[in-house]
Amino acid sequence: MSIRRFARRVATGRIASYVHGTRIGVIVDYTGGNDVLGKDLAMHIAASKPMAVSKEGVPADVVAKERGIAAARAAESGKPANIVEKMVEGGVAKFLAEVTLLAQAFVKGDGKQTVGELVKQQKATVNGFTLYVVGEGIEKKVDNFADEVAAQVAAARGQ
Repeated sequence: MSIRRFARRVATGRIASYVHGTRIGVIVDYTGGNDVLGKDLAMHIAASKPMAVSKEGVPADVVAKERGIAAARAAESGKPANIVEKMVEGGVAKFLAEVTLLAQAFVKGDGKQTVGELVKQQKATVNGFTLYVVGEGIEKKVDNFADEVAAQVAAARGQ
């Protein structure tokens, strides 16, 4: 058995887990609420695959990349600079709402309630989560056959 990755989570509150089939597993650390909330949060994470709990948890380089994409999109519109600025900020805000757990619409709800509102309603907080998807992060090594042959020939000649 080869273990490629693992996460160690020291619980601040309670731990809930959820396994969806054989491909997706979630562990969520939350404080307050009940067992049903923990299971619902874990199921939501498995379904929506958020990047972080809140916008503060999204890596700065990811936000910068998304800001660049939004800026390029807004620049093509031909609108004045002040409008372009607002379009960029709106695009980044929309992106953060899609990739952060607390800003996402709760999947078991009516689509109007966010996960953050659900958690607040139950006087709970989400301290963190870990999401695993089978095969995620496996990059195939790309070899250039011609370079490989040239290296073997050079090794055989003693160079």
